[in-house]
Amino acid sequence: MILALLIGVSGSILFIYLNLPLPWLLGSIFAASIAMRFEKLPIQSPKTFSPPARVLIGLTIGSAFTPEILQFLDVYFFSLLLVIPYTIITIVAGMYYFYRFQGFDKKTAYLSSMPGGVIEMVIIGEEIKANISKITLVQSSRLFFIVITLPFVIQYIFQVDIAGNKLITLPIKDVNLIELLVLITLGFIGGIIAKKVKLSAAFLIGPMIISIVLHATGLVTTTVPDELLKFVQVVFGTIIGFTFKGVDFKTIIKTLIATFGHFVILVTISVVFISLAYYLFDFPIISTLLAFTPGGQAEINLIAILVSASVPYITLHHIVRLFIVMNIAPIFAKRL
Repeated sequence: MILALLIGVSGSILFIYLNLPLPWLLGSIFAASIAMRFEKLPIQSPKTFSPPARVLIGLTIGSAFTPEILQFLDVYFFSLLLVIPYTIITIVAGMYYFYRFQGFDKKTAYLSSMPGGVIEMVIIGEEIKANISKITLVQSSRLFFIVITLPFVIQYIFQVDIAGNKLITLPIKDVNLIELLVLITLGFIGGIIAKKVKLSAAFLIGPMIISIVLHATGLVTTTVPDELLKFVQVVFGTIIGFTFKGVDFKTIIKTLIATFGHFVILVTISVVFISLAYYLFDFPIISTLLAFTPGGQAEINLIAILVSASVPYITLHHIVRLFIVMNIAPIFAKRL
């Protein structure tokens, strides 16, 4: 796993040298994607690092919920209402596409069309005997397309510079280390409690709630340092790069082509709702774009942190979407 992460870092260094967007995330995806094709390399996906990385993202998201930000929650309300039709239309359109044009059975098509929650969809798929390998590949491919294209859209269409090796937050030397240690310890406790009560995305949501309470009340002012956020990007980038490990090349290409069709549908629906939210409520375009992007919550929030978007606004939209998905998915899946 450490060797896999070092390969991820080498990709990040290459992307920094080439001045490409989000080098720590996209560079590690690029390097890991190539490395995992060499089966004799003694490497494996660093999934063990995923829970700690999610805890750090949760704590960083929570640190954005300052007392000043919380005053705008009522303004977000009407934009949050748009998430309901957005999620339903996305699921219906995706299911029709996979069932009608890709020949998936109804259960597999339904869970493949879900915008978010890869692990959760696989768990539900196992329970109702859907095609797990198809769900995993399609959901992972969707996440792959979104994480790869978003930074380029942000940098080259909206002209927001996210290239290079600049600092995202404070470096570790400028952070109160004792306060940071307390914050991380409480974050892990929050993650464990959230897991015990079976909260969705426990190691992200649990620490996030703890961090929101601590930062909104002013009890803690320390944020996760820059070096740790770079490490988080390499972890997620390497894990995403390993998604297709052990899958033959023909299946990968076939799945990517099938998922690209779904990705085009997602982009079309997202553009409609992004435009609606932007013109109706006049929120910044980058924040609106990320709020209505059907990616993984951890990955999208990480990009939001890196581009200095409105993290609370984006996080709330993804929580509402995830809540809808996680509550309606099991009900309808069993009906199918």
